[in-house]
Amino acid sequence: MNITLTHTISDLRQQLQNQTETESLRLLAEVFPGEVAFSSSLGYEDQVITDLILANNLPIRIFTLDTGRLFEETYKTLQRTNNRYDAKLEVIFPKHEAVEKLLNEKGPYSFYESVENRKECCYVRKVEPLNRALKGVKIWITGIRAEQSANRTQMEAVEWDESYQLFKFHPLLNWNFEQVKTYVKTNNIPYNPLHDKGFVSIGCAPCTRAIREGEDFRAGRWWWEDESKKECGLHSPQTPDGGLNTVLKEI
Repeated sequence: MNITLTHTISDLRQQLQNQTETESLRLLAEVFPGEVAFSSSLGYEDQVITDLILANNLPIRIFTLDTGRLFEETYKTLQRTNNRYDAKLEVIFPKHEAVEKLLNEKGPYSFYESVENRKECCYVRKVEPLNRALKGVKIWITGIRAEQSANRTQMEAVEWDESYQLFKFHPLLNWNFEQVKTYVKTNNIPYNPLHDKGFVSIGCAPCTRAIREGEDFRAGRWWWEDESKKECGLHSPQTPDGGLNTVLKEI
């Protein structure tokens, strides 16, 4: 299959405009061989994308971030996923020196004390490892959906991320939650059992709770904070130092 693609945001959007999710992923993998990666949190949406990639044998790297504070159910979902597809999702850990420094200086629950402390923990456990995982990547696949939070409704399916200097593709951006659940059920895809207990967005155990009826999708994440601040930094604009003290870069 001969494909030519001008690597500009407008041309990339046009090329993918009338493609299915699988066709889009295959196209990107062919245009950017060895430079497409999918970051999975092992949640509902990400399990759908994992199935699209592995069930169709697409040459796209899949990795997940192990923050060291995940639910037991999340680890079991990882194991079941590997078994189902006879695969080994790549696991990325934070730098142990940075985690030790954070806990020794501020304790294991500093993130409850302020937004700044919480973002520092997210940076050490998630953002910095992601920076390493995305080295050499030109297309970053994510499981973002527009209805997940207010700021995500403004996103495009294909975006340019200035911080990471790469394209981001959100194949499920316009899917609703029912579509996601239906796909998972229809295709018998392994999923995190916490979803059956009211957990919609699942992150680290101390920072995630089930949502109540009428609450939005992100209400269960960092529930003690102002609603407008509920991003960990993975999909937010970053300053060169990740928005944190430059000392973190030295660890």
